[in-house]
Amino acid sequence: MEQKNNPLHGVKLVDILEHLTQIYTWEELWKEININCFKNDPSIKSSLTFLRKTPWARKKVENLYLKTLR
Repeated sequence: MEQKNNPLHGVKLVDILEHLTQIYTWEELWKEININCFKNDPSIKSSLTFLRKTPWARKKVENLYLKTLR
């Protein structure tokens, strides 16, 4: 299946989180996207665990990532 129009094609969730944490602090991320994995004891590992199980939250993180690329 061709994905050339999908800007997230081939981008790993861990890479998205690492990119966002270079731009934002965890507190800023939490203010942008109100999810507890960014507020309570935040880490890449705990965020990955939560986001992999929570499609609506992952979508918000992916949208913020795309916004930072513009």
